[in-house]
Amino acid sequence: MRAPRLLVAITLAGLLAAGSAPAWSLDLMQAYQAALAQDARIRAARAARDSAIERLPQARAQLLPNIAINLGRNKNDIDRTQENALGRDVSFGEEYFSYNQTLQLRQPLFRMPLFAGLRQAGFVVDDAEATLERELQDLGSRVTGAYMEALLAQDALELVLKQKSVTTIQLDAARKSLQAGYGTRTDIDEAQARLDMNTAEELSAHQHVEFTRRQLEILINQPVDSLVTVDAQRLPLLPPEPAEVAAWVRMAEESSPEVRALQARLDTARAEIDKARGGHYPTVDAIAQISRSGSENVTSPSSSYTNHLIGLQVNIPLFAGGYVNSSVRQAIAEQVRAEENLEATRRDLAVRVHREHRGITEGVLKVKALQQAVRSAQQLVQSSKRSFEAGSRSTVDVLNAEQQLQSTLRDLAEARYVYLLSRVRLRALVGMDREQSIGEVNGWLGGS
Repeated sequence: MRAPRLLVAITLAGLLAAGSAPAWSLDLMQAYQAALAQDARIRAARAARDSAIERLPQARAQLLPNIAINLGRNKNDIDRTQENALGRDVSFGEEYFSYNQTLQLRQPLFRMPLFAGLRQAGFVVDDAEATLERELQDLGSRVTGAYMEALLAQDALELVLKQKSVTTIQLDAARKSLQAGYGTRTDIDEAQARLDMNTAEELSAHQHVEFTRRQLEILINQPVDSLVTVDAQRLPLLPPEPAEVAAWVRMAEESSPEVRALQARLDTARAEIDKARGGHYPTVDAIAQISRSGSENVTSPSSSYTNHLIGLQVNIPLFAGGYVNSSVRQAIAEQVRAEENLEATRRDLAVRVHREHRGITEGVLKVKALQQAVRSAQQLVQSSKRSFEAGSRSTVDVLNAEQQLQSTLRDLAEARYVYLLSRVRLRALVGMDREQSIGEVNGWLGGS
């Protein structure tokens, strides 16, 4: 009886220890590493890459020797009718077994479609590799976006709660002022209306916090207790390097995994044209064969043969009903489509690079401007409070100043997150090291 009691005591102690343990804070790098292992799109892209890699040995195998053994054994039952010396038909029945054994080696020497198929398989692998890299880069952007959106929702909730606390204090002060004989009913009504609005905003902010946390949890496939926040003191406001947007566009066109994937698809389409045109070319194979057969001749069923054969086999296509020409036209149309998709992506990529580059450069200026606006709003709050105490300002003035401060703080937090997200996205567009980009932003996190 003592062992079960001991087990219960150990279990209860473990639960109490877990309950008293501090909440675990998730940072950006941890979120990215978790998403890297759990995201379904990444796993699908890896499987597609692994599948595409198998195209190479399959295409290469068609150019290597093919060795086959063909074995057969048959029972022959022959009914034969022939005239005898008297001119009458006489029937004979005969049963015997025959067999054949063939060992053949076939080596393709010239097959245009197979050569083109081998090149095409390499391009398919390049496409899959680039597509996986694009998904990995996009994952960094998606995780950073979800993380920053969750932080913004958390900041918005904290600001609403702070505003609600200030409004509650102002409402209490307005009631006391009215009781003292120098306040107004309007101040109470204004403070009460602001408090009711803050309560509604708090409910909405709680819902948005839960929604953004859920978005992040889906990406990393694990619950989120708390997030490590951005440390404003560590955050450097750095312009993009190089500063010229044209340089970033060039890097994107040269190194973007999205462009590389589409370029590989264009090369695949060109190889498909060569494959289709190969239908007009003859094929040449070298053949070496050993065959043994027995009882295959009706006239001499007990005989056996052994044949050694070596030579070349040439197949010259003459007419296939227009199939080859149609395949060539189809492949050319696919090439045109691949070219246009590549050109459209390059143009769109330039627009996205411009947008994220501007998000960094303008983000630096916006964050600095809002930092100054916060200082001014804080000074306004202090001045409004002193003026209220002196009787030259009303409760409404103080509430307006507080609301302006909280709005400015929310705008500043949003500007910081947009600036950080633009840095990650810009580097992802040009195919830079995603781990380095995430690690750089993660180094600017501090509080919890």
